[in-house]
Amino acid sequence: MTLSIADRLRELGVELPALPKPGGSYVPFRRHGDLVFLAGQTSSRDGKAVYSGPVQGPEDIERGYAAARLCAVNMLAALNQACDGDLDRVGGCLKVNGYVLAAPTFESVPAVVNGASDLLVEIFGEAGRHARTAVGVAVLPRNATVEVEATFFLKS
Repeated sequence: MTLSIADRLRELGVELPALPKPGGSYVPFRRHGDLVFLAGQTSSRDGKAVYSGPVQGPEDIERGYAAARLCAVNMLAALNQACDGDLDRVGGCLKVNGYVLAAPTFESVPAVVNGASDLLVEIFGEAGRHARTAVGVAVLPRNATVEVEATFFLKS
């Protein structure tokens, strides 16, 4: 018997938060046909930064990984809304873009963004595998450690 995505989230101890109101002239998601484009989500909860400041070095990868994972949870809340509360409608993830507030010499940006990628695979299995870009940046909104955006497709 295959678990529903809601059951899988419960099994993993992942609770989807309420979506915060956008802080600018954008929406949390946009649908076009069977595609869902998700706006970037940061490493915050209830409008407050949980992870902030740059990833400095190898000793900081675990904190960055957790920040990226939280971004993915926030992203899934937007995806859930785009699917009218039924994540079983998701056919798969196509692309993830991860942005890491990183010290200039930090070279392990992909290891940080794995926090988001790994969670998507844990939840959706093979359908969670995706193409990806991971970029280190000098600044993110509200000094967030990580921001992640993604594109999904829905089942026909």
